[in-house]
Amino acid sequence: MSKAVVSPSAASAHPIAEAPRAPLFAFAAVNSRPIALAYRILAVLVIATGAIRHADLLTEQPDWTVFLFYTMVSNLLCLAWMLLLIVRTVRDLRRSGPVGTSTPSPRVSGAVMMAITVTMLIYLVVLVPTRFADGDTDVFSLTDNLIHIVTPILLIADWMLFVPKGSFRWTDPLLWMLIPYAYLGWAFGYGALGGEFYPGQTYPYPFMDVGALGIGGVAQWVVALTVALILVGLVFVVIDRVLAALVRRSARAVS
Repeated sequence: MSKAVVSPSAASAHPIAEAPRAPLFAFAAVNSRPIALAYRILAVLVIATGAIRHADLLTEQPDWTVFLFYTMVSNLLCLAWMLLLIVRTVRDLRRSGPVGTSTPSPRVSGAVMMAITVTMLIYLVVLVPTRFADGDTDVFSLTDNLIHIVTPILLIADWMLFVPKGSFRWTDPLLWMLIPYAYLGWAFGYGALGGEFYPGQTYPYPFMDVGALGIGGVAQWVVALTVALILVGLVFVVIDRVLAALVRRSARAVS
């Protein structure tokens, strides 16, 4: 039996189909690891700058007490998460190439984003008015802006740009509150044992001053902030689900 011979021209007329490349905005995220890596390196530098300035680490008298406050704790959490994202992005870039996203967990990304959003909202809603009332006009200094506003925006932008959408659950905002609540529990315990956040002050923030507000007053503040922050978390969930649905609809329309 003779074998069929396929001419080069016929072979070239039917090339082997290549695997389709992922669209740039598949999964409602920018699927470019080099872009994500450049952004995350820049974010680490900015977050680290804010933390270093806040703690005066480059001076002869560093202020180690700032590490007792939620602001610094949440900024360091963001710094650690960004460093982890950089490591994951570099690893995926080497193994899988430049197209795709790199995050250990979109839901953990949401938790870290929410943790620093707490910092921003409490600063703008609670601390800024209090400081203005005390006559402090140097509120929005460079360092304050970096640790209270710029870092939260960087984390929110990273999630918006580089994290696949569609993983958030409606119960996630409740889970995300475990981070600030863990700090609250530690801060109340530390103060109750005589620990000082400022000389002679056993609470880190005005709404936690049991001596001035009483247990009921502090509880009202905590409940009000909890409700407000859960609502903000639900906004993140809605955005996550809407963007994921839009991408799925677009994919079906194209196919």
